[in-house]
Amino acid sequence: MRIDYAIVFVSDMDRSIEFYRDVVGLPLKFETPEWTEFATEGSTLALHRAREGSAGDANAPGTCRTGFAVPDIEAFHQRMIENGVECVEEPRESFEAKLAQYKDPDGMRFGVSESR
Repeated sequence: MRIDYAIVFVSDMDRSIEFYRDVVGLPLKFETPEWTEFATEGSTLALHRAREGSAGDANAPGTCRTGFAVPDIEAFHQRMIENGVECVEEPRESFEAKLAQYKDPDGMRFGVSESR
């Protein structure tokens, strides 16, 4: 298993791009008004525009969600269920991967993906 991505939910995409690109020094991979990625080695740092009124929820500005790449998402899912981990989103097909979401003991969401 490896960390595949980190998504930072932002209130102002332009301001956040400027910060991570110009201040932190990360090379920009691509940008859109809703989703931006930086060309980082080994994993992806993405910015996702937070929804208005999302303060206090899992996608509020200033929150982050990590994602892990696993070889077998069904086996991972079974292990999470057996250990009483809350599943927020059951494994499902999406784009070029299978995806699922869970909550850690403090309620922070994290994603898991299995590439095809």
